[in-house]
Amino acid sequence: MDGPTNGPVYRHRQIGWPIIGILGVVLIALGCAATVVFLRAAHPTGDLMKGLFFTFVPGFVLGVAVLILFASLTVVIKEDLIEIRFGPGLIRKKFRFADIQECKSVRNSWLVGWGIRWFPGCWVFNVSGLDAVELLMKNGKRYRIGTDEPEALREVIQHKLTGDAH
Repeated sequence: MDGPTNGPVYRHRQIGWPIIGILGVVLIALGCAATVVFLRAAHPTGDLMKGLFFTFVPGFVLGVAVLILFASLTVVIKEDLIEIRFGPGLIRKKFRFADIQECKSVRNSWLVGWGIRWFPGCWVFNVSGLDAVELLMKNGKRYRIGTDEPEALREVIQHKLTGDAH
């Protein structure tokens, strides 16, 4: 894309449809339950219902926050680093190419799940699917970046690591 400036040479945003679907169903169920409880709380004997309503509200707010924060994963590669951002970018991680020893395409077990996870031997950042690119850092740590285009991401990272023009 860009030349030797600090602009991105690769940018890809993956939508976390499983997270959106699961949390969407949970939020709809919580919303319906809260509405029913709220309507019943209007009844003169509804003191218990009022208390129940206020237990649904924090769960609903938390669910909306998680949905916003983890609805997508954006990978941006610049001249000197890889940056990954969940949702609007409040949660992010940067990897400098100078710290990366190697990269490879991998397939995660379905047990890994979505979001930010510690899985034996590595940290995983994922919003959908099982494919990822694993980064082995010079300090021995491993990170996996979930993506729906693992070969394209791996190739760009590999070019950056080896200094090949692309």
